[in-house]
Amino acid sequence: MHTVWRGSISFGLVNIPIKLHAATENKDIKLRNLHAECKSPLKYEKTCPVCEKEVENDEIVKAYEYAKNKFVILDEEELEQLKKENEDKAVEIIDFVKLEEIDPIYFERSYFIAPSEGGTKAYTLLRKALEDSGKIGVAKIIIRSKENLAIVRVYKNTLVMETIHYPDEVRNVADVPNVPSSDDVTEKELDTAKMLIDQLTTEFDPEKYHDEYRNALMELIEKKKGAEQTVTAADKKATTTGNVTDLMAALQASIDKTKKPSAKPATKKKATKMKKNA
Repeated sequence: MHTVWRGSISFGLVNIPIKLHAATENKDIKLRNLHAECKSPLKYEKTCPVCEKEVENDEIVKAYEYAKNKFVILDEEELEQLKKENEDKAVEIIDFVKLEEIDPIYFERSYFIAPSEGGTKAYTLLRKALEDSGKIGVAKIIIRSKENLAIVRVYKNTLVMETIHYPDEVRNVADVPNVPSSDDVTEKELDTAKMLIDQLTTEFDPEKYHDEYRNALMELIEKKKGAEQTVTAADKKATTTGNVTDLMAALQASIDKTKKPSAKPATKKKATKMKKNA
């Protein structure tokens, strides 16, 4: 399993060297955009709309747009300095809370926590303490230059870190349009709805849920592959060579067409007479 972060996690005076591994993966089926004519994948280039030209990476600077078309440019050196000042490779658990106190809307991404060399005993200690107390740890960690709020909890026999949104990253629910302010339902309607909920209530089993669209899409793709309904992108070199060959042939044909007919060679008789006169 690929390691995405190395460092340590601490609570009180206990320090645990750890590694983080992504706990989830995106299984969306990625579709490419092809040119319908030659079936080649399309390229997306960085272009300047004012200069009307492609921009190289060394010509790009980072900036913050504080108003429409007004920017504050930030140098790479300044950003790197801020990163070094804040990127302490340690996760400090600052509070312990109950998991149910955090609404799921805050949760962002999950990472499995594995102990690094020398951290097995302390890892086991934290896992057991969280299990027995029924609590989770609230911590801060910097991943890819971004400071994240996170929680540390037990999942089966493994410690898991879940990054969570800061409160100001969760939009104000009062801004959601058209939400009814009162419960305008009858008692009979409510009883029927609650009866339906009771009938559909069961224990959560994640294995029973599947991505039906993804499965159907893969079946369609495999069916088309089996029927050999596939295309191959045009080879760039072959295409270029062909264009050059066609162009050279056209140029040569044009030259041949404009050539003046060559003069007829002198007859043998005329040639002999010219020789005698000489």
